[in-house]
Amino acid sequence: MAHNDLVITPVSGKADLKAFIDLPWRLYANDPNWVPPLKAEVKELLTPGKNPFFGHAEAQYFLARRNGQVVGRISAHIDHLALEQPVEQGMGPGTGNFGLFEAEDDATAKALIATAEDWLRAKGMTRVLGPISLSIWEEPGLLIAGHDHPPTVMMGHNSPAYQAMIEGAGYVPAKQLKTYELDITKSFPPLIQRIIQSGEKSPRITIRKVDKSKFDKEAAIILSILNDAWGNNWGFVPITDDEVAHTGKKLKPIVFEDLIMIAELDGEPVAFMMTLPDLNEATKSLNGSLFPFGFIKLLKWLRKPKARTMRVPLMGVVQRLQSSRMASQLAFMMIETIRLEAVAHYGSTRGEIGWVLDDNQGMNAIADAINSTVNKIYQIYEKPL
Repeated sequence: MAHNDLVITPVSGKADLKAFIDLPWRLYANDPNWVPPLKAEVKELLTPGKNPFFGHAEAQYFLARRNGQVVGRISAHIDHLALEQPVEQGMGPGTGNFGLFEAEDDATAKALIATAEDWLRAKGMTRVLGPISLSIWEEPGLLIAGHDHPPTVMMGHNSPAYQAMIEGAGYVPAKQLKTYELDITKSFPPLIQRIIQSGEKSPRITIRKVDKSKFDKEAAIILSILNDAWGNNWGFVPITDDEVAHTGKKLKPIVFEDLIMIAELDGEPVAFMMTLPDLNEATKSLNGSLFPFGFIKLLKWLRKPKARTMRVPLMGVVQRLQSSRMASQLAFMMIETIRLEAVAHYGSTRGEIGWVLDDNQGMNAIADAINSTVNKIYQIYEKPL
């Protein structure tokens, strides 16, 4: 597809894929808050056979060039598991996605989005939800607030100009995802401390660290709680066993036993909280490459990480407990246990919780109760085709 001097082509071959991956380095060269991803990881994300997402999804990537220079990129993709979800939960039949969106200017953005829409329409889709890169479990949403500080591990960052570009293409907000930050060197308010102390006295409740020597077994426990806890959430798509294995392998180097807790009630696992040291602090200076010396630097950091920020990407309580006082009690107990570990053993001073759906009343109430404040907002948009 050509627009005046703008040419849009599907990505085909190694050179195109490299150009697709490399573009953000030029666009964000002067953005101090952009964290370069590891290029090898981006390549793996985009490659069927390497990323288990493609076990239930299909995608096409597009590049925009002007006078031979790459000025934009986009993915159009369909997650077949998302098509099977109930419509009232945000996904459902006929819903395709766009993602991995970057554009130098309005004209490029408009042409790229139209190209992605054409591809989805040709595949029988009737609605677009985006940006989602690539799966809802990876980097969903467009950053619309909080551009003034870098993202934490596994969170997206984009130009503030993109909001007007996407809205200008006819998209309206479907859902907001928020992240919260808090000073973890400070104790929680007295009321929260009392709730934690009463939980500690209860013989029914056990908060335990995960056992990394039983990694697969612990991952299975966490996954079963996650699929139950998040099952009715907006945007939920079940995680497959292959995706669990793949993510587990990828995250294993930054999984530390004292930062991931499982809560048991009467001996049964009913809640979990996963916390990761902010790997972005270690990788930012590597500029996307582990070689020649980045690998050594990263290994050294992983051996004994010191991270200013800890991120809580996932937390869940089984549905049968969700509207009970017990749910928030278990959450506060896990947060406090990890808070103390993070400060004592990792030198951390800041926590980030998220993302949290804007209508997840339970999680938003917990975040408010521990004096955390919203630091970033990501927006997912929709448009009928």
